[in-house]
Amino acid sequence: MSVLTAPVRAGGENRDVWLMTWFFPAWYGLFGVIICVLTRVTPPPRPDVTAADKVAFFTAHHLTIQIGFTVLLVLLGGAAMTNGLVAYQMKRMSVGSVFAYGYIGGMGVGAVPGFLLVTVCFLTAAFRPDRDPELISLLYDLGMLSYNGSLGCFSVAYLVLAVAILYDRNDIFPKWFAYVSIWQIITEIIATQMFVFRSGPFAWNGSISFWWAVVVFSVWLVALIALLRQAAAREANS
Repeated sequence: MSVLTAPVRAGGENRDVWLMTWFFPAWYGLFGVIICVLTRVTPPPRPDVTAADKVAFFTAHHLTIQIGFTVLLVLLGGAAMTNGLVAYQMKRMSVGSVFAYGYIGGMGVGAVPGFLLVTVCFLTAAFRPDRDPELISLLYDLGMLSYNGSLGCFSVAYLVLAVAILYDRNDIFPKWFAYVSIWQIITEIIATQMFVFRSGPFAWNGSISFWWAVVVFSVWLVALIALLRQAAAREANS
C-alpha cells in the first residue's frame, strides 16, 4: 500500500470519517446561526454610517454579540476538524500529502484575520460601548474589514484543492468541483476592493464584494458536503 494513500479499516469501516462527515454540516449550521442571528456580522452592517451609528449598533446588540462570539470562541476548533476531513480525503488522492497540508495551512492562516480578529474587535467594543465613539468606530471598521475583506487569505487553500482535484487519478472528487473552487478564489480576490469603497457593489456589504461571494461560497459548501459523503461511502464500500 502506498504511503500516500489513507488506509481503509478492516471491513470497510471508517466510523471516525463518517462521524466527521456528519459533524461537518452540523458545525457550519451552528456557525451560520451564530454569525447571522447572534453576532449580526452576516449580513454585515453598513460601512457608510457615522461613529454615533456604530456606537448605537453595539449598544443595541452588545448582549447577543457577547453571547455569540463567546460561543464561537469555544467552538471555533470545530473548523479545524472540518478542514481535517477535507485533508483526509485529499491524502487519498494520487497527488501526495503536500496538497492536504497546504489546504490545512491555508485555512488555518485565513482563520486569524477572517474570524478571530472580528471576534476580538466586536467583543472589545461590546464590552465597553461607552468608550470614545471614535474608538468604537475603529473597532467596528477593523472587525468588518478583517472579516469580509481578508478572505483572500483562504485563496491558497482553494488553489491547492483545485490543483489536487485536477491532477488526481483516484477520482476522489469530480473535476467540476475544482472549477467551483477556482470561483471561490475569484470572488475572494474581488472582495479585497472593500478596503477602498465605502458604498456601492464593492463595499463590504455590496452586491459584488459580499452577496455574489456568499452565493458562490454557498454552492461550494453544499457541493463539498455532498462530495465528502460520497467519498466516504465509496471508501467504505471499497
